[in-house]
Amino acid sequence: MNEESQATKTPIRILLVEDHALTRVGIKTVLKRETDLTVVGEASNGEEAVAQAEALKPDIILMDVGMPVMDGIQASKKIVESGNPAKIIMLTQHDNDQDILASLAAGASGYCLKDVESGRLYMAIRTVNAGDAWLDASIAGKVLKLYSKQSSPVAEQPSVSQPQEKSAAEPAPVAPQKAYEPDRPYAEPLSPRELEVLGLIVEGLSNQQISDRLIISLPTTKTHVRNILNKLAVDDRTQAAVHAMRRGIV
Repeated sequence: MNEESQATKTPIRILLVEDHALTRVGIKTVLKRETDLTVVGEASNGEEAVAQAEALKPDIILMDVGMPVMDGIQASKKIVESGNPAKIIMLTQHDNDQDILASLAAGASGYCLKDVESGRLYMAIRTVNAGDAWLDASIAGKVLKLYSKQSSPVAEQPSVSQPQEKSAAEPAPVAPQKAYEPDRPYAEPLSPRELEVLGLIVEGLSNQQISDRLIISLPTTKTHVRNILNKLAVDDRTQAAVHAMRRGIV
């Protein structure tokens, strides 16, 4: 984003939550490079984050996961449950499955690793502030794999026409688990273009990147995304991607 276009926009107000002072200074310095981003407050633990979020009403909260007093996941849950409109991006060095899923379940709209390039961090903040979800590519891959593993059908044992002898130590056969079935039907089928857009959402592309890839306008892309969310009966892009993988749509 160029300086002229940034200057015409109201700055995105950010609350920075990080227990390491030097790390906070580093992140704040990086954010100061962009004129449309401004840090309005800082917190060193989850309890302070909850209080600061209530007092400052920031647009975006950059939230560390592992902190003293109250961790970032607990703090995120409290902030979301309070009705605070701030959107939360987890900014952490942890990429383990438990923290990722717990953060998303707590209401976080984004998940970034601390070694993210500054340009990608800016993009994450702007994307989430615009109402979209953001996951680092590696994180998105882990999330989709987790959900696809949970819902993948178990291969059935081949039928045997003739009885076979079994040793005394061989355990009794176990009935195969039922294959995954969609939890709800589609309101209406997705169009070929919507399927194409959904595939790019699963890849982790932003609306602008989808527009560039398909050579369509940004408003058109947003309309396709909105239609996809409505047809799949989901709330955001992350849920759409998960349902796409679970249902084998893409």
